[in-house]
Amino acid sequence: MSNRHRIVIVGGGSAGISVASRLLRAGERDVAVIDPAEVHYYQPLWTLVGGGRAPVAESARPELSVMPKGAKWIRERAVGVDPEARTVELGSGESLGYDFLVVCPGIALDWDRLPGASETLGRNGVSSNYEVELAPKTWEMIKDMRAGTAVFSMPSGPIKCAGAPQKIAYLAADWWRKQGVLQNIHIVLVLPTPAMFGVPEFSKVLEGVVARYGIDVRLQHEVVEIDPTKREVVVANRSNGNDEKFTLGYDFAHLVPPQSAPGWIKSGPLADPANPGGYVQIDKNTMRHTRFPEVFSLGDAGSSPNSKTGAAVRKQVPVVVENLLAAMNGREPTASYDGYASCPLTTARNRMLLAEFDYTMKPHPTFPVINTQKERYDMWLLKRYGLPFMYWNLMLRGRA
Repeated sequence: MSNRHRIVIVGGGSAGISVASRLLRAGERDVAVIDPAEVHYYQPLWTLVGGGRAPVAESARPELSVMPKGAKWIRERAVGVDPEARTVELGSGESLGYDFLVVCPGIALDWDRLPGASETLGRNGVSSNYEVELAPKTWEMIKDMRAGTAVFSMPSGPIKCAGAPQKIAYLAADWWRKQGVLQNIHIVLVLPTPAMFGVPEFSKVLEGVVARYGIDVRLQHEVVEIDPTKREVVVANRSNGNDEKFTLGYDFAHLVPPQSAPGWIKSGPLADPANPGGYVQIDKNTMRHTRFPEVFSLGDAGSSPNSKTGAAVRKQVPVVVENLLAAMNGREPTASYDGYASCPLTTARNRMLLAEFDYTMKPHPTFPVINTQKERYDMWLLKRYGLPFMYWNLMLRGRA
């Protein structure tokens, strides 16, 4: 292994592979990608796996198959960065030097911040689509449920795919409706937000969805603990300012943990000291680090205040690559990311609401003529088949 590269990319997920592909297509020849994973996952499919609408195997491919030809794959973990020395510390103890660094290691699932969850995940009626091995178990539990209380939770703070905690609730509710047992199941959706969605136009549609299924929505509430022996979750009421807590029994619970930047980012010099999640401190438009000009970051680990989605990554990648190439040639970055993200909200087993928006938190439609502020079957087909095809064949190859 050469101990120095012109460009080092930390993370071989959607952001890292897409950036590497575009850089190589632009003529760069010394690009290294640090990632120990042997399997690459298309994570947006896990909601459909948990809802019984897709096989989990379809979400996985060997990492080698998506690694762009010409990139140097360093199959190790990054455990630290010294931006003064321009080095990345590897899990093996070696250091890797760089001229320019792209940081996109993804996000950490902080299960330890949800006491009681780790010891019961995948058992006793508790699951989560945020783990690949648990998503199929989510479907088993939903499929077998005929009566009782089902709790679906979302944590406070930024998380990847903020719509996912709701999407699985709607997929489950529609399944129970089709099985004729919905009236026997009390569905509780616990959301820390003051509305169903941050964009009013889409929030209004979702209000109609929960009314259709009879879902009991607890806005400005958060599941903060679980007692698997009693089959109860502890819920904090954030609406009154004193965090009053109460317990809620469950027969099935789909839990989502609090999330933050990986630990070595949080405790390192790249982190934004004002950001409680410890995300990499970047300019929200150029994606360049605000203190270390040779460092860029994108995806879930960056501090830009956009929704953390794959669609956001797709729009960030060309901005990062253009600005990185400019910096490498001594020019100031001029490409600008506007905060675009989209959340494909599955509202039924064959319907989807495509919520597209940007930093203004107003609708930002990209499909001409089509009204994406309605639940649509064609948008469901996009979610199930179109977006995965685009991901594997275009985005990861630097073509979309």
